[in-house]
Order: sequence, then C-alpha cells, then structure tokens
Amino acid sequence: MNRRSFIKASSVVSVSTTLAACSSSETAKTDDKSTPFTDNFALNELTIHDLQQKMQAGEYTSESLTQLYLDRIDAIDKKGPRLNAVIETNPDALTMAKALDGERKAGKLRGPMHGIPVLVKDNIDTGDQMMMTTAGSLALEGHKAAQDAFVVAQLRKAGAVILGKTNLSEWANFRSSRSCSGWSSRGGQTRNPYVLDRNPSGSSSGSGSATSANLCAVAVGTETDGSIIAPSSHCGLVGLKPTVGLVSRSGIIPISHTQDTAGPMTRTVTDAAILLGALVGVDPADAVTLESRGKSVTDYTQFLKANALTGKRIGIEKSFLTGHEGVVNLYKEAIETLKKQGATVVEIELMKELREMGGAEFTVLQYEFKDGLNRYLSKANAGVKSLADVIAFNRQNEAKAMPFFKQETLESSEAKGDLTSKEYTEALTKTRSWRQRIDKLMATHKLDAIGGTSIGFAGCIDLINGDYDTGFYFCPPAAMAGYPHLTVPMGTIHGLPVGFSLIAGAYQEGPLLAMAYAYEQASKKRERPTFVDSLVPRG
Repeated sequence: MNRRSFIKASSVVSVSTTLAACSSSETAKTDDKSTPFTDNFALNELTIHDLQQKMQAGEYTSESLTQLYLDRIDAIDKKGPRLNAVIETNPDALTMAKALDGERKAGKLRGPMHGIPVLVKDNIDTGDQMMMTTAGSLALEGHKAAQDAFVVAQLRKAGAVILGKTNLSEWANFRSSRSCSGWSSRGGQTRNPYVLDRNPSGSSSGSGSATSANLCAVAVGTETDGSIIAPSSHCGLVGLKPTVGLVSRSGIIPISHTQDTAGPMTRTVTDAAILLGALVGVDPADAVTLESRGKSVTDYTQFLKANALTGKRIGIEKSFLTGHEGVVNLYKEAIETLKKQGATVVEIELMKELREMGGAEFTVLQYEFKDGLNRYLSKANAGVKSLADVIAFNRQNEAKAMPFFKQETLESSEAKGDLTSKEYTEALTKTRSWRQRIDKLMATHKLDAIGGTSIGFAGCIDLINGDYDTGFYFCPPAAMAGYPHLTVPMGTIHGLPVGFSLIAGAYQEGPLLAMAYAYEQASKKRERPTFVDSLVPRG
C-alpha cells in the first residue's frame, strides 16, 4: 500500500530539508563510469497494438521483443541510470516467447496479449519455479510458489510472456511508519525514471518505474490504498485499481481481504483496458470474485470512445483547488479540458470526511494483515510460517533486513487479536461506510464520476527519515469503499508527473476507462522520462 495515507502532520519532513538530502544522496547517482545516457530504444512508447502490428508484419517476434526488453533492463535498470525496478528477470521468458511464436505461426492467436512481455510485482506468486515470490523481504528469500496466482494464470492463458518480477516497498509498504517507498531489503531502492533522486512512490514502485521507462510493454501492480494509483501518478502512467472482487487475489501476498486488488499499470488507457480484460475472472479460491459474475467483460476496449465525456457530470474535489500552485494549475487545466470535451463539472467535498475516520483504516489493515499473512505463510514453501516468524527473522538479521527503518507496523499487527475482535469490527464498519458516502454524493449530484488530483508530485528519496507528504492524496475513499479508481497523466511540474484521478461506484471500470480515454486523447499529457539525476545542480 502507499504509506502516504498514514503520514501524520507532526511527522512531515520539510521539503527544503529533504531537497538537501536529495542533492547529496548516494542512491540518486547514475553510474559515474558511464557516458551521459542517450535513450534511443527501438520500443520506446510502443503500445500493445503497435507490438501486435509489428509481430503480424514479421518485423519482430515475441522472442525478439522479449530479448529487446531483457537487454533494456540490463542497460538501464542494472546499469546506466540504474532504476533498480526489476528484482529479477524470468530465465524462462525467451522459451515462453518462442512457444507463443510457434502458436502464432500455426495460426493460433490467444488474443491481444499474445506474445506481449509483462512484468509482475514481487508479491504475486509465479508457480513455474523459475522465480521467487518474496514481497521484497529477505525473510522470504528463496521462496518459490507451488502454483501461479490466479492473475498470473490468466496472463499465461491470454498469451502474455512473464518477463520478470518488479521490486516494491517491502511487505507492500506495511512494515514501518518511517519507511521509504520503493525500498526493500531484498531489492534495494527503486528510483523514479524522471528524476532519479525522487521517489517512484509505493508500493508498486518497480511496476511504475519499469513501465514508464519502457522496460516492458505493461505491468501488473497491487493496491491496498494508493499502491497502484500513487506510483502511476509519480511515473506518468495510467493506473487502474479495480473494484475489489473484479480481479482475484489468490496467490498474492496479502495485506487486506477487504481492500487488496491487483490491477494494470500502463502508458495508455487503451493498454490498461486490454490488460484488465486479461486479468479479470471468477476464481473459486477468492470468494469475493463471485460478486463480479456477469459484471465483467474480457474486452474493455469496447468502451473507449473519444467523445465519452460528452454529457457526463463529473464531481470535482474542491479541496484540491488550493495548495502547491503548480499542482493546482495542472488540476485547473484538467478541469477545463473536461468542460471542453462536453462534461459538466460540479464542485464537491469528499475528502473532508476523512477526518471522521480517525485511525479506523489502519486498525482494519493491521488485523487483516496478521490474519491474511498467517494464512498465506502457513501454506507457502517459505522458511517462515507466520508473521511472528517474520518479525523474529528480521530481529536476528537486523543489519541486512532493517538497516534504515524498523518493523513497528509488523509488530503492532502481530499484537492484534483475531477478526472477531470488537475493535476490528467497529473499525471495519467505519471504513466500509465509504461505499454509502460515495454512492450518496454521486446520487445527490447525479454524477458519473468524481475527479481529483491523484497525489502531489514525487518527493525525494530519503532512507533515513522516510516518506514525506506533498499533499493532494485522493486514494483513501475508493480504497476503503473497494471501488474502482483510475489515474491518467495530467502534466508535469519541473519534469515530475502528476496524475488526474476518476473514481466511481462498484464495477464501473468500463465507464471510467471511457472517460479517461476521452480526457487522454484530448490532453496528451504523457511524457517519456529523461532520467535526470537531480533537480538540484551539483557543485
């Protein structure tokens, strides 16, 4: 999840202090032995449709595309700018691609994902025994899942090539109140491809950085509260957190059974629609997906129309009209684009109700994390079999496992009782009330969606003090409600991307993708990253 939602005002590190840390940070330097990086990658910004056309024309095969992406990972993830977004590549990727090329040659095409190289987050099980699943934790190093997560099985069925695993904020950013997003004890620190000493946000940090930097065609992230939306916003991507229940969570290392979901992280809305269609499905191992029966489709591109905003009513979060002038100006420009595309804009106030939640969401997540992780580990092939074992491992290996920040969130979760606790059930009632709050607001104003700034611009990487708040965080309402949330690029500030969000009621992914597509086509705000070292000039 994204830790931004739990940062308290009293613990916010000043921007000026952290800017100094950015300029001197060792983690932000590029390889001093390399010449200035020139990005002339042949597959830059190519979409799924572009890649399919090139394979159909015989210009590329899936095997050659896979090799190009593997070479790209070596060139700029492990060398050059050293993004550190990919925690491991798949030794079987080229073999998978070659087999899919054989199917293509024989006239068997599985769909639009056939032969497309995809990266998945390292909290998602891959059961081919070629890669580990560790949530970035040294406590799980060596763990190889017995079977694919349902979403990975869906990707294979759709013909995708599993290119590798992406780094993440360790334990999906549910380890410490002073964590630095994008850092894990197994994978180290992932960087933002726009400005290398800036944070890519978390917890799907690697999926965001890798997709933005064209290390893959598309990637899969996971979210509990902001972990798809925030890194997508920081990395200039389209990110979609689906309705909880649309995409299975079985085989994904959990935080919360009421809020967790996997979802697409892509460079275009069309690619997000294609990838979502490959991920959805009813899974008997995840009972909540039974609720999606008859509410999902396999082709979300059918919703994408350039005039989809015409006649729509969009609620605009009023509180985001004040704050950092650069972010506010981008937001106002996005609102004007909505109007020009035929939408009616209504100012609303949704975020002020967060104050009524107190610490309810964090309480819910602690209980559910302990319960879910114990269930997952009890059946896993890992050396640790419970949350208590993880805590003990970290203490015994503190120098490597906890060199910068500790594990107070793991410990506070372990101290919680079971899911029959009155504290848990009362907190859950509070968080689930967001469904009614959003539904009522949309009904009162006759809204098709609610829009807002996804999150402020990327802060600096600070392993000592941890993340700090740059404002405009729009993720908690849809996260607690289990409702869909989509972000699309709305511009940059000093080269740092900021996203525009749309949320709506349950299973409204099609209409949200349609409105986002219309906005994307009218605004064209996605910019390719340029791997700048720092915004602070050196010496």
